[in-house]
Amino acid sequence: MKQSLTRWLFRLGIPIALVGLFVALRATVLAPDPLAVTTAVVAQGRVEDAVTNTRAGTVKARHRAKLSTEVGGLVLELPHREGDRVTAGEVLLRLDPRLPAAEAELAERDLATVAAQRDEACLAARRAAREHARIESLIADGIVSDDVLDQAATRAETTEAGCTAARAAVERARAAVRLAATRLEMLVLRAPFDGIVAEVSAEVGEWITPSPPALPVPPVLDVIDPSSIYISAPMDEVDAGVLKPGLPARITVDSLPGHELAGRLERVAPYVLDVEEQNRTVEVEAVLDDAALAATLLPGTSADVEVFLEVRESVLRIPTAALVEGDRVLMVDGEQLVERPIEIGLSNWDWTEIRGGLEAGDEIVTSLDRAGVEAGARVVVESDTPAPS
Repeated sequence: MKQSLTRWLFRLGIPIALVGLFVALRATVLAPDPLAVTTAVVAQGRVEDAVTNTRAGTVKARHRAKLSTEVGGLVLELPHREGDRVTAGEVLLRLDPRLPAAEAELAERDLATVAAQRDEACLAARRAAREHARIESLIADGIVSDDVLDQAATRAETTEAGCTAARAAVERARAAVRLAATRLEMLVLRAPFDGIVAEVSAEVGEWITPSPPALPVPPVLDVIDPSSIYISAPMDEVDAGVLKPGLPARITVDSLPGHELAGRLERVAPYVLDVEEQNRTVEVEAVLDDAALAATLLPGTSADVEVFLEVRESVLRIPTAALVEGDRVLMVDGEQLVERPIEIGLSNWDWTEIRGGLEAGDEIVTSLDRAGVEAGARVVVESDTPAPS
């Protein structure tokens, strides 16, 4: 009986030993290589709550005038070229004035002629009025008849009407002089404000034609005020309620790669753009804090605007990419990954504020996109990525 029990225990021990050997081998020789992970150090820094444009914005100028003459003519003078600074009222273009000047001289002479005719007519009217008064004084003495008095009255009224008509002719001639002077002024283009000549599309000696109705013609001159530069950008309609003038903004311009420019929101459109086949957006306008730098930006350049709704400085933060669903992070405990629940605050695409669960100096796993990176996995830290301040 004792020998049978011994044999039974021996037979039972063999499988147990084999299982133990297998477990030992799996944990050592046959164990899979540990996963390589990267980590970041929890540290203090800046966390922002911001919204950004849905499509590229554009650098624009509030004061920009594309100028053309109101009349056609031969270009006689172009005092300024592209890049020249001009002041308000300065001559930018002058057309040949010979024909309008001759018309103005003719109008002046016509005015002088009708003025002389007026003087003659009004002199005759005054004389007829005196004659009528003299005859009227003699009628009581019976010296003249009523018929003579009636003729004198008719002459007085007729000459007075002629004087009135002559005065009207003088006013009409004066209007013709003003019209001729206006036509002369229309031959000259002047700067509407202080600015820079951006483009000149005519040359001395060329004939230019004004734009007819419903048929646009390219402008002759383009003048820009560099002190009025701003950035226009479309924001998603869902953010319209939180966008307010005065909010700080970060602006990036394609012509200045790698530069982040400080600015502020100056205007939020009071309506939403409803464009077919596009997301509905609200237009915002932002200006740079550095006016001198803004003046160097070229209108038409692509730009992006990021508006800060809230900013927290020197708070504990982690890379947002290190967050596991459910407000958790993975940390290395010996050779294994363990989960730790955390309390988060302000968050954006780059950084998330930590309000509880972590301390400065803790290391968290950032390579969550690698296969097999989960709680319980054996890992080896590949490199530490300290969080920048």
